[in-house]
Amino acid sequence: MPELFSPTFESLQKFRCPAWLADAKFGIWSHWGPQSVPMCGDWYARNIYIQGTEQYNDHLRRYGHPSKFGYKDLVKLWKAEAFDPDALMEKYWKAGARYFVAQAMHHDNFFNFPSEHNRFNSTKIGPMKDICGMWKRAADNFKLPFGLTEHLGASFWWWAANKGSDKTGPYAGVLYDGNDPEYKDFYFENSEHKESGWEWYTANAKFHAHWLAVIKELIDLYTPDLLYSDGGLPFINRLDDSSDLSLCKPGLEAVAHLYNKSIEKHGENRAVYTQKDHNPLVYKIGVLDIEKSQLPGIPEDLWQTDTCVGNWFYDSRATFKKPGHVIEMLIDIVSKNGVMLLNILQKPDGSIDDETDWLLEELAGWHEICQEAIHGTRPWRVFGEGPSSVAIDGFTEKEVGWTDSDYRFTLSEKLYAFVMKKPESGVCVIKSLAEQDKVKAVELLGAGPVEWSQSFGALTVRLPQKLPTAYANCLAITL
Repeated sequence: MPELFSPTFESLQKFRCPAWLADAKFGIWSHWGPQSVPMCGDWYARNIYIQGTEQYNDHLRRYGHPSKFGYKDLVKLWKAEAFDPDALMEKYWKAGARYFVAQAMHHDNFFNFPSEHNRFNSTKIGPMKDICGMWKRAADNFKLPFGLTEHLGASFWWWAANKGSDKTGPYAGVLYDGNDPEYKDFYFENSEHKESGWEWYTANAKFHAHWLAVIKELIDLYTPDLLYSDGGLPFINRLDDSSDLSLCKPGLEAVAHLYNKSIEKHGENRAVYTQKDHNPLVYKIGVLDIEKSQLPGIPEDLWQTDTCVGNWFYDSRATFKKPGHVIEMLIDIVSKNGVMLLNILQKPDGSIDDETDWLLEELAGWHEICQEAIHGTRPWRVFGEGPSSVAIDGFTEKEVGWTDSDYRFTLSEKLYAFVMKKPESGVCVIKSLAEQDKVKAVELLGAGPVEWSQSFGALTVRLPQKLPTAYANCLAITL
């Protein structure tokens, strides 16, 4: 058995990314919990305690004032009565997902698994089900690596909004139910953060110990293949030269426990830890995660984008991404040594809506044709060519106005060139090949061999009039 990891940067930087993630490329995420009940989007549990927000108004008019009907009451309305993880996992597999990730808990401090540390969990309130366990069994049935996301680290600060009261109106000065001592375990004793600005990770040592106990419990229950923290390594917001490294101690202990449990189970470490601090000292203990954005080039280390088809929790007002947008994001990310984790939104009953079902069907049709150019591939010497690029300015994910000169490349036994926009002339000209790159054959995935010629390295390919897919098509080039 290999040497176990110690909870230090020096030891954990010996981490090497397991091949399963580098090969999988595409994962699906269930970012789902009681905040989906109102179908009113992300951060609902916090914003119902902030007078003037859209979600405060929704809660006030739908359920009543949060001094009378707070989040502790709303969680009881989540029933997950139509939740069928096996049926969903089959759809996700067909759509091309080769790993699956479930949310263990959000910042709302409601757990989707049985916990000795929190009575507010899905086996005792609401669904009366081990949501994480059900997801794991379904993932195991499809032999998919199984991951979990923890958002508890930021919860202590995030959840302090429930300690306030309205500033104006008929309930001015009436304390929200987060002040009720009967529920201090759920709402936290976090009044020090009631008026604080953006803090994300608290310095509260008692909460640090609680977080570590919960995360170890989670790892012991499921031995996940992937663990994601929504933030940097707990409990430091961004590591720099002036940072107090002692704040990282709980995070380092959790990561070492994750890897050591994997070693105990498999004889080697197959687990991956992802977090969002771009400092190499931190991200090299696992895999860098980038929320709703990506990187501009090909880094040495594998990285992950986590993104969503709409809002993070089901939002009936949101505009969803179209299949072509999702596919083009996946291609661009994979060409840059990345993997994409996509949140598929579930309604409060656990089902998916017709628009999402259609999206998965479209992904499945494209995947059937182009999968060999995604799974198991590695970056080529350049990720692409052409004038267009994705916007890398955080949380925008705008659709790219691709031109017929834009291509993205991946590599396995063949070189794959994704045609990001069908050329009106029906002719592709790829200029990134060097003179020593001697082409032997070219085929269009889903259609077979195509006419081609090569001159001074440049490859010219004539596409058939009818293309195999309405989305990005792919050339397989044998060198």
